[in-house]
Amino acid sequence: MPILSILWMALTPVENAWPHLMATTLPRYAVNTLVMCLSVGGLSAAIGMGSAWMLTMYRFWGSRWLQWLLLTPLAIPAYVGAYALVDFLEYAGPVQSALREVFGWQSSREYWFPEIRSRWAAIVVLTAALNPYVFLLARTALREQSGDAYEVARALGAGPFARFWRVGLPLARPACAAGVAIVMMETVSDFGVVDFFAVQTLTTGIFSIWLESHNAGGAAQIALVILGFVFLLAALEKVSRSRSRFYRMSRQSRPVTARRLAGPYAAIALFFCAVPFVVGFVLPVGVLLFHAINKPEYWFSNGLLSALWHTLAVGGAAAVITVLGALFLVYGVRMSGRMLPRKLMPLTTIGYAAPGAVLGVGILIPMAAADNTLADGVLALTGWDPGLLMTGTAFAVVYAYCVRFFAIAQGATDAAFERISPSLPMAARSLGRSAKGALLEVYIPLIRGSVGTALLLVFVDSVKELPATLLLRPFNYGTLATRVYEQASLEQLEQAAPPAIMVIAVGLAAVAFMAKAGK
Repeated sequence: MPILSILWMALTPVENAWPHLMATTLPRYAVNTLVMCLSVGGLSAAIGMGSAWMLTMYRFWGSRWLQWLLLTPLAIPAYVGAYALVDFLEYAGPVQSALREVFGWQSSREYWFPEIRSRWAAIVVLTAALNPYVFLLARTALREQSGDAYEVARALGAGPFARFWRVGLPLARPACAAGVAIVMMETVSDFGVVDFFAVQTLTTGIFSIWLESHNAGGAAQIALVILGFVFLLAALEKVSRSRSRFYRMSRQSRPVTARRLAGPYAAIALFFCAVPFVVGFVLPVGVLLFHAINKPEYWFSNGLLSALWHTLAVGGAAAVITVLGALFLVYGVRMSGRMLPRKLMPLTTIGYAAPGAVLGVGILIPMAAADNTLADGVLALTGWDPGLLMTGTAFAVVYAYCVRFFAIAQGATDAAFERISPSLPMAARSLGRSAKGALLEVYIPLIRGSVGTALLLVFVDSVKELPATLLLRPFNYGTLATRVYEQASLEQLEQAAPPAIMVIAVGLAAVAFMAKAGK
């Protein structure tokens, strides 16, 4: 429904802004988005695949810890990393202050330093936040490969780089391509980072056209371009490996045996793998903790507890509704035994490909119209004005979270059902259990770990979601994400530190859960 509403608004605008957009800002938005996608995707592929290769194929000091530490940047929302990087590297930050003190410089005119609020800084921040997607998928793919292929390559004289380039990379390419596609789609949908660094992309264009020019049709037209970008990325990822086949040649293949590194080679490997962890996790957490400790009174500032409560309420409601809906859908499709529902079920995951800003446009306009019509009807019939029941409450925010993250719950639930032998529910049915009884007494106890994982992941992603929350929240209804954005936009990082640390703590819980599940 949100995507259909975007199509309708884009094709039938009240004020057609398309010619003006094409002649002025749209080319710049598209070029910046494309450059960001290619740069972040390429750097994430190099960092994620390279670190996954070294931690799978070699053992050195710290490698066991780094396998899990490299996942921790997933707990840091990208916009939080942007605020921390600017605070660390800006003119009044510790780096430039130390340089001026050491060399005796009095002003910025006496030395050169890279411009922080720029496109390259946005690329660095997004790469640091998103490369774990590639690392996680590539590491899993490399672990599942047979060690025999590498032994044969070594026997034929292939060196370390040749084994990576000609054996490891081709076999792990599907996983790496899937990770890069996720990274690029997240880059297209990002708003907090590019807005803070003043990089004009398609996502920031939605906010500019809608909120500043008050042109909903123009915002929908830009949203349609973003959807085209996202679906093109997904299609390219599928086509790039459509004719490739990757099989294990033996059922009893030996796993990859990691070789021990020592001396300068171990130091180089440790440095390469530690840099993403330091930039993506240690730096932002260190900056935020410094401000939070120096200004402890901001932990008790007005609005923080209400933002925490709103975050827990909308995130928890979205997680419960989404997972229950996924359970109902997956189990219902399996019980129906029909081909059409099974073919249509992947369409329910299309919301994950739609960025939060796009969903905000597609939800708010038609829902606001329905809300006003409903309120007017109730007022005419009863004389009582109920107000805006959907857009005037957190309903629209929860709805957006459910649409956006249903794919996570549906994928985890479907995979959990696949692992259960059909004989178990068949035995329960033969003993007189109904379909409901088989679900409650057989399936639920066996898949509760996967259900818990889905609940946690949907909740964490809801907590970090910024664009949809900014567009759909009622007036004076803030969450931790919006509070961080508002305070950091006002250059008040000290007040943004407590809610940012709370968001990071929720994300770390999910990372710890994934690390435990991956052992």
